[in-house]
Amino acid sequence: MYCYRKVRDDIYWVGGNDRRLAMFEGIYSVPDGVSYNSYLVLDDKTVLFDTVDRAVSEVFFDNLNALLGTRALDYLVVQHMEPDHSATIARVLEKHPETKVVCSRMALGMIKQFFDTDITARTEIVAEGSTLSSGKHEFVFVTAPMVHWPEVIVTYDKTDKILFSADAFGTFGALNGALFADEVDFYNDYTSEARRYYTNIVGKYGQQVQALLKKASGLDIQMICPLHGFVHRSDLGKFIELYDKWSSYTPEVNGVMIAYASVYGNTANAADILACELRERGIKTTVFDVSVTPASDIVSEAFRYSHLVFASTTYNTGIFIAMEDLLRDIAQHNLSNRTIAIIENGSWSPSSGKQMKAILEPLPGMRFIENTVTIKSALNTVTRAGIAEIADELAKSVKAQ
Repeated sequence: MYCYRKVRDDIYWVGGNDRRLAMFEGIYSVPDGVSYNSYLVLDDKTVLFDTVDRAVSEVFFDNLNALLGTRALDYLVVQHMEPDHSATIARVLEKHPETKVVCSRMALGMIKQFFDTDITARTEIVAEGSTLSSGKHEFVFVTAPMVHWPEVIVTYDKTDKILFSADAFGTFGALNGALFADEVDFYNDYTSEARRYYTNIVGKYGQQVQALLKKASGLDIQMICPLHGFVHRSDLGKFIELYDKWSSYTPEVNGVMIAYASVYGNTANAADILACELRERGIKTTVFDVSVTPASDIVSEAFRYSHLVFASTTYNTGIFIAMEDLLRDIAQHNLSNRTIAIIENGSWSPSSGKQMKAILEPLPGMRFIENTVTIKSALNTVTRAGIAEIADELAKSVKAQ
């Protein structure tokens, strides 16, 4: 049975929600599920913007059939070829042999790769500035390469001033009946999932997102329709401002995020003492055990905080496994312009600090607190004083910003 919602008079959300998915892309936890958004325009010509993941394909086709009735589907606009948005393309085209596919040249190549079929004869290739009229609506296509795949286009509806934004401006979480961000308390309840979505899915490509934001600044946008999460129709400037911060690697919080890896509790003790010392100096802190907290949450907080501390035991002469994975994840997401302090531990040969620094040092604009605290097994009077010294340096740096 259908479950669609109206976006505007002749535009409908025809997507679906998946609450059974545990790990998005096999790596990012989604405890509140995820939505796959698709949009149908019922103008003189009908236009479908993207399809959905196989997991919600049945409700998607119920929605599509209910709204189209006996009408033809004139156009399918493929903005992004990642399978969570393209998996049902072949079924749509099989059900609707009349449909013309509108996509970038690179997307056409990917359609051939994913479906082992050549649809060139029924495809209209679009590029920067290309247009499509459905009658009342005039759509303008804007290229958005590497946001976050190279074939991506986004679409601006000049009539209703809507940006169909592909994977930009998405949020983790099922919609739970609320399509619009103003139907929930988005900035209190969902910003963290929007940030976690951006930093982990798109975060590596800040420069490309900045380029798209520059293009978008020249458009009169009154609504944003992303492929995941809520449709935004009010307070757009606030969300765009967050995207500007995230994509320029500008921290939201002047404070210290501490992530630690501890086997028997001694490194955890050092992290907690540092957090207490910082709070006594009036500095905001947050602390994570990398063995317990999903890496996607910590990556998101690393984007959020101005100063970072990584504390790890030495494990098999290297970095503790979960900490090494986290640091390489942060490096892969190209986080930039942070101040970092290092704490290392080891009972006979503490060496994790130098190795942690080596992973992060190549990232742009990274500044390191000069003194690494080296613990041998457990804190003593000298190393406890070293923690206080690092707290002094971090506090001074935070307050200087």
